[in-house]
Amino acid sequence: MFKIQFSILLILFAFSGFAQKSEIAIPMKNGKVYYEESYQPNSSLKQQVLFSRVLVWFKQDFPNTEKIKISDDNKTGEISGSVIFKIVTSGTGNYYFVRFAINIKVYDGGYTFTADEFYEKPIESGISNAYSKIEYRWWDYRQGKPWSVEDEMLFKGIASGETALMSSLENEIK
Repeated sequence: MFKIQFSILLILFAFSGFAQKSEIAIPMKNGKVYYEESYQPNSSLKQQVLFSRVLVWFKQDFPNTEKIKISDDNKTGEISGSVIFKIVTSGTGNYYFVRFAINIKVYDGGYTFTADEFYEKPIESGISNAYSKIEYRWWDYRQGKPWSVEDEMLFKGIASGETALMSSLENEIK
């Protein structure tokens, strides 16, 4: 069910991106792209139950997303890993891989989700196919100096993909 909702969200997002130019919300902390959100879905849920649900979430497959669990510690309630999004930025086949680290800390009644260490890798002819920190590109884009005409779609894809990822975790916990 989530795969369908996620796909529809990405399609609608892509079409609306061409119709209007809007502000893109990508949070920053200390000059770095940094998402952090705490959730308290149910005060009666024990840490172990939440921990198990997060592990199930890590194993789920989502369109254009690869999640890799790196470590989990049942005692501390911390699970960390990395995520790679594929963001299509044009009708010509150009796309980007966006890789970032996530950390989820569960506790009785809730959890905290953080995502940081964002890197982008363009898959486009004539451009280096190496990962680089997203902050340089994001800074220039916000200053009105995009590196590519596809930057707007890239950043909109990051913002919508991250929001969808956090929502999918929230839905799994519920």
